[in-house]
Amino acid sequence: MSDLKDVLTIGRYFKDKFGHKVYKVPISISGFTCPNIDGTVAKGGCSFCENDSFSPNLQERRPKFKLNPNINENPYLDNQLKQLEMQFIATRDRLQNKFGVGKFIVYFQSFTNTYAPFSTLKALYEKALSFDNVIGLSIGTRTDCVTDEILDYLVDLSKDKEIWIEYGIQSFYDETLDTINRGDSAENMRYWIKRSKEKGLNVCGHLIYGLPGENQEMMLETFKQTVELDVDSIKFHPLYVVKNTLLTNEYRKGRFTPITEELYIDTVVKSIKDLPEGISIQRITAGIDDDTLLSPNWCRDKHTQMKNIRLALEKEGFNY
Repeated sequence: MSDLKDVLTIGRYFKDKFGHKVYKVPISISGFTCPNIDGTVAKGGCSFCENDSFSPNLQERRPKFKLNPNINENPYLDNQLKQLEMQFIATRDRLQNKFGVGKFIVYFQSFTNTYAPFSTLKALYEKALSFDNVIGLSIGTRTDCVTDEILDYLVDLSKDKEIWIEYGIQSFYDETLDTINRGDSAENMRYWIKRSKEKGLNVCGHLIYGLPGENQEMMLETFKQTVELDVDSIKFHPLYVVKNTLLTNEYRKGRFTPITEELYIDTVVKSIKDLPEGISIQRITAGIDDDTLLSPNWCRDKHTQMKNIRLALEKEGFNY
């Protein structure tokens, strides 16, 4: 193994920077939604996103109250702050029991975590930063849901905390973005990623391989353009089909065939071979092992995926 080159994972990045393990604690706050679901930008959400439009059960599970930046007050803020604390403590305790004491980054993960009144964002972010051993935040969002006010506030927080903003890029092909009902454009994504970097923020870009109509050349071109925007980190995801999505209909009608494991791994390996020094990898694959997964079946077993990706990278001289 000694002759293999280490891939700069986010774990290695944090260990190098802080001298100890740093764990990301994923948080999902009720009330957060997306302008692509609530009708502001589009309806129905992205084609791969499970949402209320396709599942009455989801409507029952999720609160009717929905955040957006234009509401005057948020009567559910106290409940959301309690949710945040309960989720953080539960995950922190589990991680500490398993791995021992470490430092933590609170990861606002589900839906679009800048799509709320600025006062709500400040309250949630500052509450998260007040927890013991929390060294920073990572905020998942869309490039059409940030403003200079939000970015400048995050820059201010970053003076003494580790602050990341994670943008769902998925593809830099507008025809693909239209096909998946993304409701955003390549030009807008480029603008706000550049803006975030100009202000000095850490940016992670999410890419999906296997989107409808895309071949490997297109996937690698999106990767290349992401790297050219000087992002600090990348997450790779395969596109898989779950129930209660627009993509479900396309798949069942035979209009969409998911990416094979072989093509996915080959595309990820080719990407990592072209990854510049200093850009970290936060995720290399994804999957789900429950009855909502329709296809592809290889996305059911994360352990086997990881093993196969590691073996493929080793053949190319890399240690993941």
